[in-house]
Amino acid sequence: MYLKPLLAIVLAASSLVFGQAQPKIAPIKFTDTTLDNGLRVIISEDHDTPIYAVAVSYKVGSRDERAGRTGFAHLFEHMMFKGSENIGPGEHFYLVFTKGGSMNGTTSNDRTVYFEIMPKNQLDLGLFLEADRMRSLNVTKENLDNQRQAVKEERRLGIDNQPYGQAYEKMDELVYDNFAYKHSVIGSMADLDAASVDDVKQFFTTYYAPNNAVLSLVGDLDTKDTLARVKKYFGAIPRQEPPKPVDLTEPEKTAERRLTLDDKLARLTRISISYRIPATGNADARALSVLASTLGGESGRLYQKLVKEKEVVTSISCFAQGRAGPSTFSISAMVRPGKTAEEVDGLISEEIARVLAEPVTAKELERARIGMRRAAVSPRGSVLSIAISLADDAAVFNEPNRINSEYEKRLAVTPADMQEAAKTYLRTANRVVLISQPAAAAAPTPMPKQN
Repeated sequence: MYLKPLLAIVLAASSLVFGQAQPKIAPIKFTDTTLDNGLRVIISEDHDTPIYAVAVSYKVGSRDERAGRTGFAHLFEHMMFKGSENIGPGEHFYLVFTKGGSMNGTTSNDRTVYFEIMPKNQLDLGLFLEADRMRSLNVTKENLDNQRQAVKEERRLGIDNQPYGQAYEKMDELVYDNFAYKHSVIGSMADLDAASVDDVKQFFTTYYAPNNAVLSLVGDLDTKDTLARVKKYFGAIPRQEPPKPVDLTEPEKTAERRLTLDDKLARLTRISISYRIPATGNADARALSVLASTLGGESGRLYQKLVKEKEVVTSISCFAQGRAGPSTFSISAMVRPGKTAEEVDGLISEEIARVLAEPVTAKELERARIGMRRAAVSPRGSVLSIAISLADDAAVFNEPNRINSEYEKRLAVTPADMQEAAKTYLRTANRVVLISQPAAAAAPTPMPKQN
């Protein structure tokens, strides 16, 4: 399983060097079935190793939250590990780990996914565990209070007590006007404190239903037998009233937005620039993602100009963050001591202006395509990454075949496509600039006078 992706990368790179036709990446084959209760089931056979992975992607993320209850989707991810009708608190972990498996879960703006990877002879166990908590999560005040504290500590570690941690939240607040994407996934302390047992029960009923989920299984499986077992464990779980679709639309931005933060934990100034772009899957969003590949990385324009030539930053990155709704094209740079954020901002603006004035070169595009091939092979590196990709793409985009189709679409992007998309979205009026600078040191407390 692991040699084939590596070989694909080598072949792709070597064929580029020698000018040969690019080898096709073998598609991931899968079946796509919907049970009577609405659960979408995707199965892909891979018999290289005697293991399998299961991923359950629920169509709920922070975008589904309401004001006063932010962080709820992530809090609920933690709740799903606190036991169900037939599984005690912590027993899910114990049963998986003692059978040689691993497991976890993660929440984003658009979805929440849970996954296990286990030996092939433990297929019934993996399906039973996921079905039991989908059907009968154990919601108690004790469990809620326990996980509420765990999430609050996670927030302290990852945001409140982390250099530049607050900047990530502030950037979303500046980029977005619609509440769906304007707030962070982890939520606020006040909202976490306000969550009640009734809130949790209602959230579970609304979003954790088979008709609001995608189950994918990848590995050393027999499709017919696996589907029969899925029906055995999940088939009797009742469907629920579908949740109302979330409005993700954003008003057009008409003026640049800027903010400077004093960060008591930062040691260097950092400048972050973001532009709001269309949803993932949109042709312009795809073109801008490819453009980010040509600008970013050590061989890209931004690194070569600002790090190596001008020596005004110690690092710089450029990337497109894709979402089901409006996404972002972002540039982030760490300002070198003795240089200023204004100087860096000006040089970045010059490079963006170059993109608007003239297309990227053929050499830059070919270099980006090498990265695309690597990115296309990467999700195929394990049965777990394939399972998560299939489940997430079906849940978020209703397109599980993105693992096969997106690569070809990205290869088809031209320099003209990138330039036109840049002219449309990389405008000053659509720009957000956030500067995080070290806060001034507090004055020392005077020593008491000695008598």
